[in-house]
Amino acid sequence: MLEDNGMPKQVHGSWRTGEVPEDWRKANVMPVFKKGKKEDPGNYGPVSLTSIPGKVMEQLILGVISKHVEEKKVIGSGQHGFTKGKSCLSSLIAFYDGMTGWVDEGTAVDVVYLDFSKAFDTLSPITSS
Repeated sequence: MLEDNGMPKQVHGSWRTGEVPEDWRKANVMPVFKKGKKEDPGNYGPVSLTSIPGKVMEQLILGVISKHVEEKKVIGSGQHGFTKGKSCLSSLIAFYDGMTGWVDEGTAVDVVYLDFSKAFDTLSPITSS
């Protein structure tokens, strides 16, 4: 059922009260094979199946937050990750442009590369007590 504003009643009620039903916060997490040997648990990634009303609410909240961030210029121009219209490539181009500018000016430049690509790619094993 929909409210007068076209929003599902459950979602509208949650939006009004600020309370999220417990069922919306639960997910069925399933391991999905990525690549490599199927016997290696490291070759599986988690996929969460969540509730539809919860997803609708997430999209509404995302829209409100995105509008605020864009209108109020909350995020600086140097932020490329998770920013609409920017990517790893735009970050690399901005970095390269800055570095070559400094080198052209004769400024000493030190660069440190850190690879966080796999930093959050694994699940901690469950240990029994």
